[in-house]
Amino acid sequence: MSLEELTDENEIPFCKLISIIAKGQAIYLKHHLEDYGINPTQLYILFELSDPCNLNQEEISKMFNINKGSVARSFKKLEEMGLVVREIDENNRRQNKLLLTEKGKETLNKTEKIMQDWEDKVIVDEGFVEKNLLKKVLKEIAIKSIELNQGECNG
Repeated sequence: MSLEELTDENEIPFCKLISIIAKGQAIYLKHHLEDYGINPTQLYILFELSDPCNLNQEEISKMFNINKGSVARSFKKLEEMGLVVREIDENNRRQNKLLLTEKGKETLNKTEKIMQDWEDKVIVDEGFVEKNLLKKVLKEIAIKSIELNQGECNG
């Protein structure tokens, strides 16, 4: 879809708008993350690992709806870069916990600025909607979307 098509008065489906925003953010991140040698998927993995909930690769795969092979390849690259490590899970010795290293934490801190810059450029507080309200609404939509998909998978 072109910029002209977006700016005219035609009604655009919600799902298409979400897709355009997600793709736009991915392109922006890909370009700005080149200096760190990571891609947007790897950045999202780092974000998830920053929360100390001891995720494994299968849980990350489900969380991002990415196949296990892609997660394994992303994690291998992050591991080779010294950003993450695997640790045997004492509760289930067949599983590995995935953890951020200090270098991973530093990289995440630096790349959070890139995310914030994107957000500041696309969501202008003086615009049509206040940023915190938009975040609240999007969070509710994300929750409903996850609940819907969990219901579909379990039902």
